[in-house]
Amino acid sequence: MSKTVGIIGLGIMGSAIAPNLVERGWRVIGFDIDAARRAELSKAGVMIADDVAHIARDAPIIMTSLPTPAAVMEVAQSIAASAQKPRIVVELSTLALADKLRFEDILKQAGHIALDCPLSGTGAQARLRDLVVYASGDSQAISQCAGLFADFAKQSADLGAFGNGSRMKFVANHLVAIHNVATAEAMVLAERAGLDPQMVVDLVGPGAGGSRMFQMRAPMMVKRVYEPATMKVSTWKKDMAIIAEFADDVGCETPMFTLTQPVYTEAMAMGLGDQDTASVFEVLKKTIIAAPGSSE
Repeated sequence: MSKTVGIIGLGIMGSAIAPNLVERGWRVIGFDIDAARRAELSKAGVMIADDVAHIARDAPIIMTSLPTPAAVMEVAQSIAASAQKPRIVVELSTLALADKLRFEDILKQAGHIALDCPLSGTGAQARLRDLVVYASGDSQAISQCAGLFADFAKQSADLGAFGNGSRMKFVANHLVAIHNVATAEAMVLAERAGLDPQMVVDLVGPGAGGSRMFQMRAPMMVKRVYEPATMKVSTWKKDMAIIAEFADDVGCETPMFTLTQPVYTEAMAMGLGDQDTASVFEVLKKTIIAAPGSSE
């Protein structure tokens, strides 16, 4: 298999994945509408394309990591209009199932193979190749991408029919939403109990009460520094709306997940939209201090 891959979208995920692939001998052709992103990745050895059509021409496998359904559809249309021979297009973003299916349809009509492959992990994890690829769609195409996935993720799986990758991602993100807020609540409790916050991180994280979210986000809460963001609150709110819609569509109540939503909404109201989701610590700290009978 040719070790040439295109990456469209050099944001938090794309900018972390691309250098890892370059380090492992891949010829990476990247594109982003942000000139600063293009310049940054060029320094990391990524060949910068003039546009999406350039990538469709030169890369047999293309990965897309984009922030909105509109951006994803625009890229799909551009690849479809490029009149190139069949490409495998790996869609990594978190989108509603209807948007993923529309993406697949646009590319299928032009003779390309679309794969639904959302990622489990944050930008910080992506830099360490600590990701899981939830691959779904054409099994032969997924098999062709196995080496690619292995060079930027620790694990990948063929989940079957197109769309199952997104379904798995929704389940994973459901837990992330809960674990992140639970971490913040635990850290506020520890602070009020007079415990050394760093000792809490060191001892709770590896124990039975720890989680990946605790290990990643509790240290940020101790420092109360939420930049650079591995997942912005504003982006996370979009993802949570997708999960809520999905749960409703399959007729499943999610009481724990539902209880976390106002916390993220308040984080937005507090102006924390561009901060990491660990900033929900500030929401709970404020709420608990403001509660009747509470004192600093």
